[in-house]
Amino acid sequence: MAAWNGGASVPLEIVSGTGLAGDDEGGAAAELARATELLDEVKRRARGATLRLYRPRRTLAFGQRDTRLPGFDAARSAALEHGFEPVVRRAGGRAAAYHAGTLIVDHIEPAREAMVGHRHRFEVFGDLYAGVLRTLGVDARVGEIPGEYCPGEFSVHGVPAGADLPGQGGGPGSTTAGGRLKLVGTAQRVVAGAWLFSSVFVVADAAPVRAVLTDVYRALALPFDPATAGAADDLVPGVTVDAVETALVAMYRDQGALT
Repeated sequence: MAAWNGGASVPLEIVSGTGLAGDDEGGAAAELARATELLDEVKRRARGATLRLYRPRRTLAFGQRDTRLPGFDAARSAALEHGFEPVVRRAGGRAAAYHAGTLIVDHIEPAREAMVGHRHRFEVFGDLYAGVLRTLGVDARVGEIPGEYCPGEFSVHGVPAGADLPGQGGGPGSTTAGGRLKLVGTAQRVVAGAWLFSSVFVVADAAPVRAVLTDVYRALALPFDPATAGAADDLVPGVTVDAVETALVAMYRDQGALT
């Protein structure tokens, strides 16, 4: 039944954690490293397919390419000034920020040929995660919007009520975001024998995310329109991280991936 596996269901074990002080030790770097550890455990068949859900500490996750830019040191300093811990992730993409108003979703599964279906997973999870937000009243669609941070073809964005926008997102050829807000960023890491699909749902308190990304992208000399950084509760007031997590788990259950 699971759309990302061609209809075959692999039972997922849910691993939860707030990621906040007093829960796991080691800060944002340890939170990020745990995803890599889980991927290795799944690869070695030391554990089965895993769905990790947590609310992170204030984190500014740089991509590998960001570290090679002349402005990286300044960008790292900017993150610290805003109270976001700078880390470098192994998955692809550009700089992204998250905090306790976001939900991190690490979906990890074993696979003999993990690269097979790489693009398909981006397509499927984009559609599924947009559907999760729609159950909460957000007009969520798949597609890159002009000027978004960590741009991706299968990002999920929200459309303001009453907006008259064609299709499923502006795409790279569009010149204006039209009030749309990036709500979910996705990244993927594939190793021999397993894959990790990691996503960030920005649910509440977008202002700190917008502020730190503005300064970080300026330091990196990368294009970014601060107006595209928002949260689900900017479009549907009252939406909470708890509500998104509940809707997400319900989707996975509907897909036959949870017992």
